[in-house]
Amino acid sequence: MEEGEVLELYELHYSDLMAMSSDLTAHPNQLNHDLSTPSPEERRRLETVRRSVMETLGPTGSGLLSITGVPNASLLRRRLLPLARKLALLDNDQRKRILKECGLGSDVPLKNPDRKVSSFAMQLKYTEFLESGQAIYTPCSFARTDLDADHSCLDSVSGDDDYKNLGHRMMQLGLCLAQVCDKAIGGKELEKSLLESGTAKGRLIHYHSALDNVLGKETARRNLGSSRKMGNAKTSKGYPLLSADSAFVENGSHEKLWQQWHYDYGIFTVLTAPMFLVPSHLSENGITSQLPSVTYAEECSYPGGNSYLQVFHPNNNAVVMVKASPESFIVQVGESADIISKGKLRPTLHCVTRPEKMDYLSRETFVVFLQPSWSKTFSLSGYNGSQRSCLDDRWSGEENGSSRPGSKDLKEHIHKMVPPLSSRLKDGMTFAEFARETTKRYYGGGGLQSNS
Repeated sequence: MEEGEVLELYELHYSDLMAMSSDLTAHPNQLNHDLSTPSPEERRRLETVRRSVMETLGPTGSGLLSITGVPNASLLRRRLLPLARKLALLDNDQRKRILKECGLGSDVPLKNPDRKVSSFAMQLKYTEFLESGQAIYTPCSFARTDLDADHSCLDSVSGDDDYKNLGHRMMQLGLCLAQVCDKAIGGKELEKSLLESGTAKGRLIHYHSALDNVLGKETARRNLGSSRKMGNAKTSKGYPLLSADSAFVENGSHEKLWQQWHYDYGIFTVLTAPMFLVPSHLSENGITSQLPSVTYAEECSYPGGNSYLQVFHPNNNAVVMVKASPESFIVQVGESADIISKGKLRPTLHCVTRPEKMDYLSRETFVVFLQPSWSKTFSLSGYNGSQRSCLDDRWSGEENGSSRPGSKDLKEHIHKMVPPLSSRLKDGMTFAEFARETTKRYYGGGGLQSNS
């Protein structure tokens, strides 16, 4: 990616989101609205904000925005996100026991030592915060442990309050944004589709560093009583040494993507801004030594100031790197929103890329997928798909001779990775059928998602 191709996300303040959705909500107390009647000037300002939101999420926009100023978000983020790495690096038996105690599952093969991603999932119910309006403010316990403590501290942690608290807050953001979009589009189809589903899916995600994979393999070998050395990696007391610019794959570089190009197929995907962690045992010259079986980690600043979420921006006809405040939430439009809105919302074509020459750096995030009910039936009547121009010839500059270096190769790569919507969607399909066909086209087999 060329230097300087950065997308500064449109920032929607939480108070504006609440104000714009308050007049649309039948039971405002359920969403913790505490708003007075706005003045005419304030109404005009909010209408300008609403137009900006729809332009950002619409056919000529980027398909994603950030939400800032969310109460308690910073605390919950700092408490929850580091646990993704801790859980990912546990041995299989210990992790299995803790996940069971915390009511967490996974949709990736956690026993695979070469996995790029570890994911810890939970179904989150709308009724848990809509009925009482209190759940999102309950005391936290999932991360009630010193972040510098060893993973064994998770043994005594009861496991889901922070996860649910943050997840419910993110569901609230998505539901309120759906209400805002519904008013602009007409009707209440997006909000209705979300509430009819009853649940959203939370995923606490750890994007593995190259060092993580080396440590995982070494731990597995030690547990098996193997005396074999780790390939060509030098060790000290059984632990790998890592240079800041080293790599643990052939040809001297790790794979460039943590997650391949794809569209999400739900309505909205709400994400915390990512957190980057680096082992605290890295010395000043970038070398680790005598690492324990599970290393401590410290938060570091964003590499180059970027989130390393990449999107294809249709308006600019370019791949851009997303830049967002660490304290913000990112909301991406999914394909179901595109279909339900009849093309008035644009889904976000995106991937997650690795920072170069930082094989010791991991990335943590928490994601909530908001989707229709599995029985939701899609009608293509009046649908004017907004994806139609995302991967057309204009991207390569063939129409005006302004092709970017390497853009044609990237376009061809994404064409191979991203199956066209027309190949996955048929009139009258249920959401369950669409989801199954989508995962099948992406990953093969019977429609089960892999971790690639």
